[in-house]
Amino acid sequence: MSNLDFIPLMVPDIQQHDIDAVVAVLQSGMLIQGSKVEELESNIAQYLGVRHAIAVSSGTASLHLALVAFGIGRGDEVIVPAFSYIATANVVELVGAKPVFVDIDFNTFNIDKNLIERAITIKTKAIIPVHEFGLACDIREICELAKINNIKIIEDAACALGATENGKFTGTFGNVGSFSFHPRKAITSGEGGILVTDDDELARKLRILRNHGIEIRDGKMEFVEAGFNYRLTDFQAALVNSQLGRLESIINYKEKLANIYFDELSQTNKIILPKVPQNKRHSWQSFHLVLDSIINRNEFIDNLRKQGVGTNYGAQCIPAMIYYKNKYHYHSEKEFPNAFKAYLCGIAIPLYSRLKEEQVKFISKTIIQSI
Repeated sequence: MSNLDFIPLMVPDIQQHDIDAVVAVLQSGMLIQGSKVEELESNIAQYLGVRHAIAVSSGTASLHLALVAFGIGRGDEVIVPAFSYIATANVVELVGAKPVFVDIDFNTFNIDKNLIERAITIKTKAIIPVHEFGLACDIREICELAKINNIKIIEDAACALGATENGKFTGTFGNVGSFSFHPRKAITSGEGGILVTDDDELARKLRILRNHGIEIRDGKMEFVEAGFNYRLTDFQAALVNSQLGRLESIINYKEKLANIYFDELSQTNKIILPKVPQNKRHSWQSFHLVLDSIINRNEFIDNLRKQGVGTNYGAQCIPAMIYYKNKYHYHSEKEFPNAFKAYLCGIAIPLYSRLKEEQVKFISKTIIQSI
């Protein structure tokens, strides 16, 4: 199969008017955080129904900023799912706190709400529940538990812009929500992220921290915090703004493609398909499969690539990664069995708005023939 026929894991849906929007900013001379960033923040806040949106340079930066804004640091603990992209735990390490891992519900790949309470100690300051692959976790129950224990909730909704639980958008349940505009997301700025909250004081602090600790007082620029350079550029914001109006149609189309995968791949019992509870709307950042344990996952991925289908790991069992395994001496296969299996046997297959229905059927057929 030629390179022209290869189906990559992801292709961003960048259209000509998106490019034109970026070019207009480049020609304006106003490149860093300006009117287009403000427009993006206003649009995201309106879409999600929140008071504040604060755009930053990446989804990882948004999580880091939230932890700093809450004053979380050395001696503190933060509960995170054992199965996620590694940035979810890295940001906890970066502020000097300890990530406390909790295993996942294998049906949803999200943190198991029933295991969280036993992980809470007097040192626990926050929980970072992840809406993995675009499916809302049991966020209402997690928020109730956090409220009882006076714990902050930082929602990692990096994959889940547009996803809902009982009609309410992910990222809007906790104290603050974090989203990513990485190229594998439904809409993208290349790198970029955004925080959302209804807390006026928290929003003020986040805006100060993202821009070198600057606050305008009496018309003067004052440095009131030891802040960061986590600003989003105006041309990145213009790129996301241009795509935002298509978000709902993108999610609906991806759901249609996901249903084709369900129909086609249900023909084999050697694959565990994702499950979507009826009260949740999946945004389908990824379609994640779990292969039968007798299948060598790496060989399977290589074989699919040779046949023209790009796949990759879905997420990491974070405590099994070298840094965390060496530092905390985890035995993930025993301590986090669901996360370990989801990582060891899991793959993400193509699912994006530029993918054609016939390509989904080809991918499904190739997968079944390769098992």
